[in-house]
Amino acid sequence: MMKNSVAGLAAALVLAACGGTGPADMTTPEVAAEPSLLVDSWPAKTLPELSDALAAGEVTSVELTQAYLDRIALVDPHLNAILALNAGAMTAAEASDARRSAGEALGPLDGLPILLKDNIETADEGLPTTAGALALRENVTDRDSPLVAGLRDSGAIILGKTNLSQWANFRSEDSISGWSALGGQVRNPHVLDRSPCGSSSGSGAAAAASLAAGTVGTETNGSVICPSNVNGVVGIKPTVGLVSQQHIVPISHSQDTAGPMTKTVRGGAMMLSAMATSDDTDFSAGLSADALSGQRIGVLRFAEGSNNDIKAAFAEALATLEAQGAELVDIDSFSPDVEGFWAKSRNVLDTEFKADLNIYLEGSPADLPVRSLDALIAYNLDHADIELPLFDQSIFDQANGTAGLDDPEYLEGLADVQRATGEMGIDVLLADNTVVAIVAPSGPVASHIDPVNGDVWPSWAGAGYLAAIAGYPNVTVPMGDVHGVPIGISFMASANQDATVIELAYAYEQASGKRIDPQFLPSDEERPEIKAAMSPLER
Repeated sequence: MMKNSVAGLAAALVLAACGGTGPADMTTPEVAAEPSLLVDSWPAKTLPELSDALAAGEVTSVELTQAYLDRIALVDPHLNAILALNAGAMTAAEASDARRSAGEALGPLDGLPILLKDNIETADEGLPTTAGALALRENVTDRDSPLVAGLRDSGAIILGKTNLSQWANFRSEDSISGWSALGGQVRNPHVLDRSPCGSSSGSGAAAAASLAAGTVGTETNGSVICPSNVNGVVGIKPTVGLVSQQHIVPISHSQDTAGPMTKTVRGGAMMLSAMATSDDTDFSAGLSADALSGQRIGVLRFAEGSNNDIKAAFAEALATLEAQGAELVDIDSFSPDVEGFWAKSRNVLDTEFKADLNIYLEGSPADLPVRSLDALIAYNLDHADIELPLFDQSIFDQANGTAGLDDPEYLEGLADVQRATGEMGIDVLLADNTVVAIVAPSGPVASHIDPVNGDVWPSWAGAGYLAAIAGYPNVTVPMGDVHGVPIGISFMASANQDATVIELAYAYEQASGKRIDPQFLPSDEERPEIKAAMSPLER
């Protein structure tokens, strides 16, 4: 859960404005980085390239898994993106190689190492599911979530667990994206003092830094899209229900979903095909570089934001869509037609969180010190030196006061916000403008990590909250960078139109080629154009 989306006290996620005064040069100059951290060899490849290499016998799963373990050992001390590694990963890789040698490979994912956000359960021996919290440190359940079972049945190697914004960033109004008590602070591999966003912070950073062939994140409102946006990778937030929520530490059953985070759209589509509850859908099968030709696309002009660098990159992305044959239709305004929309949206999340988390805690087969939200709040107070040194648990406190899933206020609010974003939101925007999908920037430029003030985001860009609250699909693709900090473009459509948005996003990606590799700069001031501007003129 991305904190600023949850707080929702400003319409359409628009925060205090602090946009630039003019478009910056969008090119990416050569920047001196720590050479040892830059990716090479097999981890530099994309998931589809690695799949082809395994099939061709150019590399074994054992070699590939070891290459990622070596890279994690080298790079992750700079990122804190990994919470735990799977001790059985090499054994699984050996089994994959044996299957392939026998001509019995399970599919295109067989032998590929995948990292999971650490709120997703896995049956791998001794691997807990912690949500980054001390209370769940021993939450070893010995059960696969259905999405993990799907990946495993496809031969994927579960490499380990990624760090995250603790409790999927649903603990405090003043939280820091990417921080957890167990994992510390995740860093953005492009500029290490910039936010990795959240709550799938470690999954986004790990995908960008080439620590696995692909990663899995989860989203309630922005938690796949935002970290994919600021870390410069592809994120697919599917229609709610396409991927099972079972055995994932919950926030909201009406909005929660897991989704793949990868370097490329095709790689994400391959993962989603294995993760989806339906076992007969191949989201990578229909991908074509010509998918935009003849398609009408709605442009959410009201969601461009005020940052001129983002607007310049978005304009370039729109020109690419047109060059690929898309017809663009400007959509200048939209506001949810519900009085008290944000307060109702927040009450829905608070109510479902208390109910769903209590069910999860009660049902865990592990020996946990807490079995309810009420007990968890008390536990955190008892361990305040570990859990509460940077920010409080104000969201926990508010959620704990909700009246339950039978509360008329909750039921009315749920119906209102889903209708406003779905039937009377995205669906109306699509129908009234006769478009197959809508596009907008995926979010703002990443803010600096601020352990004193918590997340302080600049003026917002994008409208991902519409897809999140409605439960509709959203795919973000890199569309450039601002002084080395990535930004993305989002493709959204109606419920169960996941194949459509994936196909459109793929065609854009093929035409634009805007993904950049991380440079692991300690700060923005290592950029030559910034360093020069920040220094006094010679006199």
